[in-house]
Amino acid sequence: MGQSLISNDLRAAFVAANASDYADIRERHRNRGDAKRLVSLEKARAQKFDGGWGSYVPPAPRKPGLTTLDAYPLAELIDVIDWTPFFGAWELAGKFPAILDDAVVGAQARELYRDARAMLDRIVAERWLTARGVFGLWPASSQGDDVIVDIDGRCERLHFLRQQVDKPVDRPDFCLADFIAPSDGGLQDWIGAFAVTAGIGIDTHIARFEADHDDYNAILLKALADRLAEAFAERLHQRVRTEFWGYAPEERLDNEALIDEAYRGIRPAPGYPACPEHSEKAALFRLLDANANAGMSLTENYAMLPTAAVSGYYFSHPQSQYFVVGRLSKEQVEDYARRKGVPLAQAERWLASNLDYDPE
Repeated sequence: MGQSLISNDLRAAFVAANASDYADIRERHRNRGDAKRLVSLEKARAQKFDGGWGSYVPPAPRKPGLTTLDAYPLAELIDVIDWTPFFGAWELAGKFPAILDDAVVGAQARELYRDARAMLDRIVAERWLTARGVFGLWPASSQGDDVIVDIDGRCERLHFLRQQVDKPVDRPDFCLADFIAPSDGGLQDWIGAFAVTAGIGIDTHIARFEADHDDYNAILLKALADRLAEAFAERLHQRVRTEFWGYAPEERLDNEALIDEAYRGIRPAPGYPACPEHSEKAALFRLLDANANAGMSLTENYAMLPTAAVSGYYFSHPQSQYFVVGRLSKEQVEDYARRKGVPLAQAERWLASNLDYDPE
């Protein structure tokens, strides 16, 4: 962004693009119709989720601190693949495995699935891809809508956002910080974070396919790397629950139950509905030292490299759940900017799709 403003050649285009972004936001807000009104941030916080901290004892992890996973066996991940999004990426609608017998797209789906399984066999046998990951489990406490993470005496602050929906009094306005015990309550709680990739080594093979003008197999490989990364995240979360954190040692779930998230705890990720702001990935990657420990990095716009990658947090509270933060008042965006130490305009750009008002 700084380069765009400094350069005479780029400034006009940058300003025009910026004006266009805000024009789009204003148009969206003009067209939002009779959407439910928001409550004040004070009222939303007063209606926060009650974690039952008077009677609940947070589970301590069996393996606290950082754990790295180098060259994770890809063969272990194949049975954990969620194939439904794979077909969606090829614009074939339907749930796996039923899609293979679909009257409309079944023939295409079966052919694609055969090709995918054949390529998977080669990926594993010939070691086309390397999977690496890192996760950490640390003492943590909540302060308002932030979570303070203690890493060997050094504190890292994670910033979350709160729903501001006008709800009945018995329904909370959620914030992810609500699932961590408050700092003034005397309870020792914990939070986890992870980053995994199945994309190391992919560039050589993509270049080979593209040199042969084989777009189909290039796209197929990218799609399979994405599925393996998601499977790695799913498998690792399972091992964290049952083994490394160990708060659900008796869990026995098949792949369908894993896909349906029929387990205790959640793994939300920056950029997704419960924490829609991508810049928080920077703090997550610092916590994990993801570059050194997993060969992963962030672009200036917080996209992950390699692109076949997944990262996020671990929450263990038995009532932790996914939710949509949704629309945000200017009051909350100002508060968020203060907590992150950035100008309001920067926070508004990060949260453009969530704003319930027209930026100045």
